[in-house]
Amino acid sequence: MAWGLLAAWAVHDAEELATMAGWTRRARPRLERHVPWVPWERLDMSQRHVNTAIALMGGVVAVAAATGARTGGQSATFQAVLAGFGLHGVGHLVQAAVTRGYTPGAVTAPLVVIPYALWGWRRLRQADVPTAAGPSGATALAAFPLVLGGVHALAHVLTRRRPAE
Repeated sequence: MAWGLLAAWAVHDAEELATMAGWTRRARPRLERHVPWVPWERLDMSQRHVNTAIALMGGVVAVAAATGARTGGQSATFQAVLAGFGLHGVGHLVQAAVTRGYTPGAVTAPLVVIPYALWGWRRLRQADVPTAAGPSGATALAAFPLVLGGVHALAHVLTRRRPAE
């Protein structure tokens, strides 16, 4: 079940890989009009940035899946990434609703991400696997947006254009 996290993530992120850079470029003028207080110029994502961020997140998800497989799903890290992945899917649906249209990841979120996350939690409960409730689980889940932000920040650093020397 734990390796399914990596498989579901790969399917979902293949959609993001194929659509994110172009969508952000095309949607930016409309988003700037409707949500002018967001610093959209800082959120430009080149295909190179998207590729790098997805590869970095793939490493995070692979480590979480491996840890989950090694611990029979008991790892707080695995459970936090599983929860974060499911919430990420819900976030895609919210984004699509707010923008009243397609956003990258909106197709696989309800077809792959959310069903896998729900199935994963059901499997953990059926196997009587203790879940990471309490401070350690909450801390691990709270780290998810920080990891996501960190991945994009590192991708920005790795892909930024450097002045000619």
